[in-house]
Amino acid sequence: MPPRPKIESASDVLNRIFAKGDDEFSVGAEIANLTSRFAALQNVVFPKPPQTRLIAVANQKGGVGKTTTAVNLAAALAENGAQVLVIDMDPQGNASTALGAQRTHDMATTYDVIEGRIGIGQAKRPSTVFPTLDLVPASIDLSGTELEVANLPERNLLLNRALSQFLAESQVHYDYVIVDCPPSLGLLVLNAMCAVTEVLIPVQAEYYALEGLQQLLHTIELVQENYNRSLIVSTMLITMYDRRTLLSREVYDEVKEHYPQIVLKTTIPRSVKISEAPSFGESIISYDPRGAGAISYSEAALEIAERSKRVLNMISKKQSSWESE
Repeated sequence: MPPRPKIESASDVLNRIFAKGDDEFSVGAEIANLTSRFAALQNVVFPKPPQTRLIAVANQKGGVGKTTTAVNLAAALAENGAQVLVIDMDPQGNASTALGAQRTHDMATTYDVIEGRIGIGQAKRPSTVFPTLDLVPASIDLSGTELEVANLPERNLLLNRALSQFLAESQVHYDYVIVDCPPSLGLLVLNAMCAVTEVLIPVQAEYYALEGLQQLLHTIELVQENYNRSLIVSTMLITMYDRRTLLSREVYDEVKEHYPQIVLKTTIPRSVKISEAPSFGESIISYDPRGAGAISYSEAALEIAERSKRVLNMISKKQSSWESE
């Protein structure tokens, strides 16, 4: 009896038709690679953290993909079953726009929360795309907050108190709270860092990004020493990565060499679709689910989810060490 012919997978077919020799950058190789990665993601279960992870996405340098990262990681985690709350602390409100929030003059925002007029439970709104994703939107009014609360005692703990109260009273358990910070090192960022236990830093794959990274890490150290001793830098994610260029690879290798335990293996490619999605009020996860951007952010979200126990153990040990001092 003759042997049965081998059944080719979709990626095998694409490789056979399109790939040219060993050219890893050919169109066929890229399509086959994306097809294989997308299929792998469909067959994996994202583990949920044993307790809520509180993550600020921060970088004082603009244009590094900070808001894009906050939005798309939140969407990827929510799409894979996690309960996620996004808090937009950027007066530009780009995270709010990308998650479909329609701005109105009477919309409750993080400005009202920080000012103490309402709680997070009153300001949050559900996502129209992901049933397990909630958003506390921001507005331009937030830009005046730093002056308005400058003389208040413990002004750095305004978000901390609001978030702690909300999580204690909420009937919904959140697996992740993700705070999108403005591109600065002011009071809004300080509030975010005092309200969370982790910082995720998007690092653009270019030389100047490395200089800004040192300044940000110094600021985080000051916050750790003076305000929030539980805070850790848990994650770095390389964004706008072009695997065809030597510079991108060198930046990744240098960051990986200095911070081997916290840099994700996944990198986020440059993509027109990623930039395009917010103009339609969507994340890349819903806008172009089979594209390189969505697949990369989903893989990054999976890495973050799989690291949960280790990260939470690090935070617990840090809390125990300073409590015993």
